[in-house]
Amino acid sequence: MSFDPRGTANRALIVGVSEYDHTRADAPDGVPGQLPAVRYNRTTLTEALYRGGLFREGEVVPCVSPAHDEFAAALHRVARDARGLLLLYFAGHGIVTAAGDELFLQMRNARVARGRHDVFPGAVPLTEVLAVLAASSAERIVVILDCCYAGNAAGVWHRFEPRERQKILLLMSVQANRLIHPGGGNRATPFTRHLVRVLEKSGTGGAGSGDELWLTELYAALKERMGKARVPTGAGDHQDPQAAWEPGQDVLMRAVAREPVPRHEPESFRRRALQALAALWHETVARLRRRLRLWLILLLALAATAAGGYAVAVLVDDGAPCAPPLELRVLTDPDLEPALTAAADAYLASDTGDGCRRTGITVDSAGAADAVAALRDRTDAWQQPRDDDDPQRDVGPQPDVWIPASPADVTRVTAGQEGRVFAHVEQLGEPLAYSPVVLAVPGGSAQQQGSAPGGGLAALVARFEARGGRAQVLRPDPEFTDTALLATMGLYARGGDTRAVERTVRQSGSPAPTAGELLCSLPYDPAQDRRTAVLAPEFLLKSGVGCASEMVRAQRVAQYPDDVPALQPTFVRVRWEDGDRDAKARDEAVQRFHAWLGGEGGRKVLGDYGFRSAGAPHRLLGPGKAAPGVLTDPGAPRDAAEPTAMNAALERYRSAGGPGQVLFLLDSSGSMAGLWEGPSGGPGLLKQSLGGLGDRDEYGVWAVAGTPGPTHSELLPFGTHRRADGVRALDPGGPARVRDAEADPHAALLDALEFLHGRGTDDQRPQLIVYLTDDEDDNRLTGRNLDDVLKRARTARVPVVMVSLANGGCDGGRPDARIAAASSGRCLDPGDDLGAALHDEVARTGTGEE
Repeated sequence: MSFDPRGTANRALIVGVSEYDHTRADAPDGVPGQLPAVRYNRTTLTEALYRGGLFREGEVVPCVSPAHDEFAAALHRVARDARGLLLLYFAGHGIVTAAGDELFLQMRNARVARGRHDVFPGAVPLTEVLAVLAASSAERIVVILDCCYAGNAAGVWHRFEPRERQKILLLMSVQANRLIHPGGGNRATPFTRHLVRVLEKSGTGGAGSGDELWLTELYAALKERMGKARVPTGAGDHQDPQAAWEPGQDVLMRAVAREPVPRHEPESFRRRALQALAALWHETVARLRRRLRLWLILLLALAATAAGGYAVAVLVDDGAPCAPPLELRVLTDPDLEPALTAAADAYLASDTGDGCRRTGITVDSAGAADAVAALRDRTDAWQQPRDDDDPQRDVGPQPDVWIPASPADVTRVTAGQEGRVFAHVEQLGEPLAYSPVVLAVPGGSAQQQGSAPGGGLAALVARFEARGGRAQVLRPDPEFTDTALLATMGLYARGGDTRAVERTVRQSGSPAPTAGELLCSLPYDPAQDRRTAVLAPEFLLKSGVGCASEMVRAQRVAQYPDDVPALQPTFVRVRWEDGDRDAKARDEAVQRFHAWLGGEGGRKVLGDYGFRSAGAPHRLLGPGKAAPGVLTDPGAPRDAAEPTAMNAALERYRSAGGPGQVLFLLDSSGSMAGLWEGPSGGPGLLKQSLGGLGDRDEYGVWAVAGTPGPTHSELLPFGTHRRADGVRALDPGGPARVRDAEADPHAALLDALEFLHGRGTDDQRPQLIVYLTDDEDDNRLTGRNLDDVLKRARTARVPVVMVSLANGGCDGGRPDARIAAASSGRCLDPGDDLGAALHDEVARTGTGEE
């Protein structure tokens, strides 16, 4: 049933643990690190709940980094007081038992003791939390979890009695057994950021609901937004919100959609407090000055006219509050958002007139390719959103100012606009700053400076990977930031096979959206970290990234390719059709902000973040010498990005990303009988990987068994399929069954390489071979047989994922490992999470479920 909590005694407990007493940097039993982003989770969600019209003053209770006992006391208080809706929100560290059957919410004083028995002092088991909530007199309870392993909460919830589950509804930020990104230091975590935007945005409710928003609608909108955001998890896939409640249950989460007041999120509470005090001081001084002027006028007037007390009362009454400032909406590239948010905060502290703030600024970011496409092709839908085309949902509010990372983006928009255009873009002046795109390689010393320009990016990447030892180069998503797209242009500069180029920057799972998030998700293993280079903008090597410091391991040194255009943030005015009601005031506000950004104040903030001057010779804007790993002089300025070249590189990247072709080889020999049933059996693992393929991908399945004679039979013909058909073909006992025969991996792999190679000569579609085996017939992969397979694997240009169900199957020197390496593929064995890892590899080739 649906529950409307209006008019009842509602409570919301907003628990955000951003500061911890014990972290791994200080003690081995500490939590991974501090969570500065959670500070913004608390404040933004509290504001959104109050604006939603369901909670009265005092009914939303913030709980700031509580210790275990403080949280328990606060939980009992809200459980006692609530009669209608009781909402519990938790953001902080979460941890699970080895079996994954209990989720612990880690409070400020949490520690971790792993061993024969998992012990988590200072953490609260979710079972205990739900038991307290279930005993409350509240009609309905909504629990929202934004933490690692949040999805494991569903298993805990299912263990409660049906009558208890009836009143508790769970919303979880991520799938079970997944880590999430800790967020940056200057805004909320991705899940909570989108949660707040859905709560604040009018029109997110169902048809005919006005501004009401129900939990089922909120969940659907969150799933859609997070799907588009593609936030990586620790397992290589993307963060996908989960929910658990009894069928038919629903709760009203918003009664009215009110536009948020201008909200700005500086980098720290100290900075926010200082700016607030400074604004208050300026306003107070201005008011005192005005009152002094009025007293002088009054004295003169009294002397001249002998007027009475009435005039005194009128002239002195100057206590009216400041009028709401005009709000500017700024859209920018995700890599630029932290720096521009800091710049906007600094500007707002200075932009006062007569003691009152004249302007408010909201800085948002969206995928660079999405922003260009929306301003070029979708301005009508941005002006009047439709169910099937809503840039306000996909990109964000209609901007007054757009600051792309390259001036070429402006031309990409204006040159491609056709027909009636509802938004007109105008570049104001020259670019604001300059930052080369660099290959950040692990360096030896924290004081080591960058290396001088040394050729094209492809050569630098090849030189780094030639170090051996599984050296790898990582790149963010070229569809999400210009940093990655400009780097991709450098990688493609020599031409050749796009698929081969992409394999030089391949990684397990989907690419990180931004360079900052990529740097935050570097390998935890120090040895692997030292083998990893990253394509990133130079400024990040100075300003750092918004993740816990211990997550960025090795000091990195910038190498400067000479064929990659630099980032050049560019200020663009966006004017909307029928948006002229306050056009003059808005133009003046935009001009003031632009002048400040290009002046001393803006240069100081951008310099603090590591940017260089926009004009040659591109000196560092910040004071002092270059940061460790960065050259004072990066050499000759890079050529400006060409709009057509950016479009071509993006098209090539997309073509190389799907639809894909995957050929599965399933060892069906008699020795596989004990490894056949269940989700961890051979067919079960292949079934799980089908989720990485979409309706446009081509794939087939061969059963490998039989020697001499035919070495394989067809379980599923090669082509496009509905997922249900693929699953049916892999049902044990059906077409997929163990044969009373041995397997010949040598012949089967040669056949598969020839089969796919012949289908990849006419286009650049990604291809993959997956061979799943128990390695019992590896005696046929020795000597000349193995040499034949290795030679063909190197020339066919089709990566092979060898999935060994034998312990140690991917150890160095084993045939599986050698075949994977020769083909630029990957080897997986029981030391990996086979289901998740294989799904990720297939998903990188396919288009995913559509």
